[in-house]
Amino acid sequence: MADNNSSDALSVAVLGTGIMGAAMARNLAGAGHDVRAWNRTRAKAEPLAADGIRVTGTPAEAVDGADVVLTMLLDGEAVLQAVGQAAAALPAGALWLQTSTVGTEALPSLARFADAHRLRFVDAPVLGTKAPAEKGDLTVLAAGPQDVRERAGRVFDCVGSRTLWVGEDAAGGAASRLKLVVNNWVLTVISGTGESVALARALGVDPRDFLDAVAGGALDMPYLRLKSELILSENYPASFTVSAARKDARLILEAARDTGVRMDLATAAAERLRRAEQQGHGQEDATAAYFASFDG
Repeated sequence: MADNNSSDALSVAVLGTGIMGAAMARNLAGAGHDVRAWNRTRAKAEPLAADGIRVTGTPAEAVDGADVVLTMLLDGEAVLQAVGQAAAALPAGALWLQTSTVGTEALPSLARFADAHRLRFVDAPVLGTKAPAEKGDLTVLAAGPQDVRERAGRVFDCVGSRTLWVGEDAAGGAASRLKLVVNNWVLTVISGTGESVALARALGVDPRDFLDAVAGGALDMPYLRLKSELILSENYPASFTVSAARKDARLILEAARDTGVRMDLATAAAERLRRAEQQGHGQEDATAAYFASFDG
């Protein structure tokens, strides 16, 4: 399939319409692209029809004739299952933008699948959660060959405000490795915020006094404010769930183990997320790991 650079619209198949994928699909449709969407639970994708998106029953229906296939699913296994179900309908030469957080171990199998089905493959995990995704304000971490970047950019510009190209070999894992590093920092901040608020309350300190004490200084940050407010308001709407964060913690620890790096904080964060999930908070925002500071 030749690049559609002369056309204003691309045909884009979005596989996976959860918190992130649905927002990305809407932004692509809003930019005038022809978007088809598939989700394992079709009912979650159905609302996209109101945005002019064609909701399909199978991955194969979604990718049939597509210029671009965008995957946004939980992990590498889910991505491989989805594209595997679409295999017979994948157009040779289609551009596959892999935007999920799959870690380093799953990436080679995805790259082999792309080669076997003559897809142009770009590894492009994204930074951001629900609100940035809805605003088209994600940061895309991308690795892929120069000759597909213009076509990929037409999609990335719809879903994100910034694209950082970090390599030409998607299978080399530069983008996914960077995503793990960033997410390790994200989980560190989430864990530190939850523990600090829990400690404040245990010591009889008003958590807002803690926030006032660091306000405007080197220890302050917007993410601390955002996550603290969820805890203080006792409201945890799903943006980046406890279960998804636990999966990412596992990928981080696996990559660290393979490279001989000791990750004490990441290990502790993974355990906090496990306890919070066991307490029933798996589908709440990862900030609900706050509850892991307490028994029960």
